[in-house]
Amino acid sequence: MSNQYESDLPELHVDQEQRDTFEVVDFEGKKTIIMNAIKDESGEMVATDVIQAAVVTARFRNIAERHGKVDIRFQVIVPPTMQDSKWQIRFYPDMFVLEDSIRLDPVIITGNDYRARQLRGYERYTRFLSSIISDTTRFINMHDLEIFVERNIPDLYALKTDSTFISDDRYASIYGVSARQAIDHYTNKAKVARNNRKKAKRDRMYAKYVKVPIVTEGIRLDTVMTNMSGEFVYEYVQTINTRPKLTKVDVVLSGAIYEDDKKIYAVPKSEPLTFYISSISFFLDPTEHYLTKVVERRAEANTACWIGFETGKAVVNPTFGKNQGEIRRIKGNLAELLENREYDLDSITVTASCSPEGSWSANNKLSQNRAEAVSDYFEKYIRHYRDSLKRDEGPHFNLDETYDDTKRKHRPNKIRFISRSNSENWPMLEYLVETDTVLTDAQKEDFTRRMNVKDLDARESGLASTPYYRYLRESLYPYLRTVKFDFYLHRKGMVKDTIHTTVLDSTYMRGVLALRERDFETAVTLLRPYNDYNSAVAYTALDYNSSAMAILSKLKPTDRVEYLLAILYSRAGDDQQAVQHYLNSVSLNHSYVYRGNLDPEISVLIKKYGLNKDE
Repeated sequence: MSNQYESDLPELHVDQEQRDTFEVVDFEGKKTIIMNAIKDESGEMVATDVIQAAVVTARFRNIAERHGKVDIRFQVIVPPTMQDSKWQIRFYPDMFVLEDSIRLDPVIITGNDYRARQLRGYERYTRFLSSIISDTTRFINMHDLEIFVERNIPDLYALKTDSTFISDDRYASIYGVSARQAIDHYTNKAKVARNNRKKAKRDRMYAKYVKVPIVTEGIRLDTVMTNMSGEFVYEYVQTINTRPKLTKVDVVLSGAIYEDDKKIYAVPKSEPLTFYISSISFFLDPTEHYLTKVVERRAEANTACWIGFETGKAVVNPTFGKNQGEIRRIKGNLAELLENREYDLDSITVTASCSPEGSWSANNKLSQNRAEAVSDYFEKYIRHYRDSLKRDEGPHFNLDETYDDTKRKHRPNKIRFISRSNSENWPMLEYLVETDTVLTDAQKEDFTRRMNVKDLDARESGLASTPYYRYLRESLYPYLRTVKFDFYLHRKGMVKDTIHTTVLDSTYMRGVLALRERDFETAVTLLRPYNDYNSAVAYTALDYNSSAMAILSKLKPTDRVEYLLAILYSRAGDDQQAVQHYLNSVSLNHSYVYRGNLDPEISVLIKKYGLNKDE
């Protein structure tokens, strides 16, 4: 049939009651795929009143998720009125999963005559292939070639009964002609050309004879229909893995009818068949889960810096050594604490340490003076920074303030600096020597032995006599001249030292969210430590039945607990307990009468023991 013929086919116009040209049988209600058209005497497709327009009686279906999978099932039914032996019917299911569209394997139903024509095409093509000559000796006139050789090259002819090997070059040197030249002379060039033309036409002849190839891969069904009366039924099952947020799957069916290699009718797309996935996640408890948290009024923070001082002096010089970077870092820490919206800064303890050269008493006094110098330096910085904050942010900027009755205004609370001396920082020196990569093991052992000297001045004097003392003084001692800051803070607006409050348990609620979105592996990972009801739901979803039952059997027998226990006992093969728990759940919540039909573990009990007969 030509394209003109196909374009002249009438279209079926379907109103609201007749939306499809086929119906699909599905579960409780039939959905039968029917083409609402037949052929008239002229061979064209026309609408018919004999076949009623499609009515989808069960377009929605709840299916149970188990082990992370669901089965999408529907039936393709071809009534006798469509079983024309000269036709091939092709149905194409398209599945829509979240944002993905997936073309499933087609269902192909082939009539006897249609298949016979396909086979005849293959037979004709096979005959064509057999006419192509593969033995090139058939193109040589062997009789004339033999006479020529016998008359003109008798020595060569004698080789007919002689097995002596002579190369082609040897033939040419003796007789003036090669064996290949002799064969070419007596080859029928016309037959060779004709055979080569046939080889070149193989693809074209395949398309001519095999108009519709027989497909054996990537299809669900390709069967020869018989002429017997009755319907042809094919049950289509597609198993898919569930995934987070997957709550429904849509399947849309379309198709076409072919005669020979021409499409004579296009079956329009159906209304979607919607499969709602019934999941164990239905039973989750969404109640927010809280933790008790103890909130402390006071908090601490600390840091250390290396502020360099000139020998024997206790004046902070920002330009000395590496002081500029260290001072900038401490100012940054103070700025963060002063602007903190949760805490107020109460006091700062400044502890200065010295390296051990010189007497211990002199170092103790020097470190105290240096601590006081650092405290004065940063106390001035805090006053300056607070003034700049007040100026930049406005008078209502939230500083830690106290109302001054005498001056009738708020003034910032004074941050108390406490200066302390750590004298000589021997513990730090021991750590530095232990982790040093320059000193030898023998030198480290000698240093450790000298640390046993109790008199610190004598200890330092002993170190000064060692060959590695210069390295200690130049490379390690500078790290002993530290200033440590300890910051003491209190929570804004809080009077009591501690309060107990509840906060949302974010880990638990992430587990509940994973359960709701059917990401059961994540749900089990997050909820396992809680060993509670939602943990049992996650276990049930992943078929960890013993773990789920161990939790549920200890809980209060609510409707959901009883229903889940019914599922678990059914899986274990204990019908008596399963039925009892199911009936308990129904007595507590009547809706489980209907829910039971959705879960395979319960529906089998309902059918087997005739439960819910009065419903």
